[in-house]
Amino acid sequence: MDTTNERRKLERFTIELPAKVEAVRTDQRDRLLNLFTKNISSGGAYFRTQEPLPVGTEVRVDLLLPLDKLRKFLSDREKVTVNVTGTVLRAETRGMAIGFSEDYKFGSARKSKSKH
Repeated sequence: MDTTNERRKLERFTIELPAKVEAVRTDQRDRLLNLFTKNISSGGAYFRTQEPLPVGTEVRVDLLLPLDKLRKFLSDREKVTVNVTGTVLRAETRGMAIGFSEDYKFGSARKSKSKH
C-alpha cells in the first residue's frame, strides 16, 4: 500500500504563509518558532525549519493570512489569523510536517494606526 497517496487525499497548496508555532505540554513549551509554510492543506502543513520539533510534539499554530492576497475581507483588516492545534508528524533536516486537529479559530489583526 502506498502511504504517500493515502496521506495526500486532501488538496495541497504550495504557498508561503508566515506562522508562529509553539509547543504545548512539553519541555519545549517556551519555544516559539516564527516559520513559513512550504505547503498547506486542510489537514496540515509543512513548515521550513532547520530546527524541527520532535515527532509527537503537540503544537499551537497561528497562521497569518495577508489580506492583500485575499481581497474579499474588510478594508480595516490587515491580516486574518487561523489558530489551530496539531501534532508534529514528521521531522526532517529542512522542516517538519504538522497534522492539524479539527478545532480552529479565525481572528483578525487590525491595521496599525500611524501616529503623526
